[in-house]
Amino acid sequence: MPGTEGAGGERLGKELGFPGTFYAANITPAGLSQWSDGEILRAITGGVTRSGRAMFPVMPYPRYRALSEADAEAIVAYIRTLTPIAREIPPSQLDFPVNLLIRTLPEPYAPQPSPDRSSPVAYGRYLATMAGCPVCHTRAERGKPIQGMECAGGAAFDVPQAGRVQSANITPDSDTGIGDWPRTFFIERFRDPASAGTRRLPLRDRRLNTIMPWTMFAGMTDEDLGAIYAYLRTVRPVRNQVARFTGPG
Repeated sequence: MPGTEGAGGERLGKELGFPGTFYAANITPAGLSQWSDGEILRAITGGVTRSGRAMFPVMPYPRYRALSEADAEAIVAYIRTLTPIAREIPPSQLDFPVNLLIRTLPEPYAPQPSPDRSSPVAYGRYLATMAGCPVCHTRAERGKPIQGMECAGGAAFDVPQAGRVQSANITPDSDTGIGDWPRTFFIERFRDPASAGTRRLPLRDRRLNTIMPWTMFAGMTDEDLGAIYAYLRTVRPVRNQVARFTGPG
């Protein structure tokens, strides 16, 4: 919602498969006025709050540990520029025993070097990791990715009152993945959502429902998207036909 950028409050509950009820934090300067830059960086990359509480990885800090030092510091600097919005956020509630198990997840951040942008594959692997491509496009069992199914799609996401969305196969398999997609076509798939007119299109055909954050990734440059494409071409092709959407029930 315009005017609420960074102010938090988004609710993520059990109906979405979470072990509890979570609320996105207020990360504007009003919400982080007592936080040092180092404490913000530790939360992003290590999963520990200012008070020392372990965070549930709905905030994907395990993959943000791979952030380069320059990028991590740039994110902190950007957050400091958000318009301050005073907003009280309800506390998140985590179910037992997950509320105890998450204490084992945080790890110290080891500053990483900047990715080699002269290598599209290396740079694309870095961007795909930060964007969570392998996470959302790989099926998992009990929270562990299924070996041999990396980026082959089929991860299910239940959308309340709508149905079940399954992530697409983005391996270079020609029949069920993106093996026959030219680089230009891959990039253009992200371009339409960049226009304001497509940000809130009514969903007339529920079979086309998606939770892919197109409008976020539309801000990537052609170099960024081309690098992700180059990396995905190196992933092992997996033949896996995905039914991308099924209705309620």
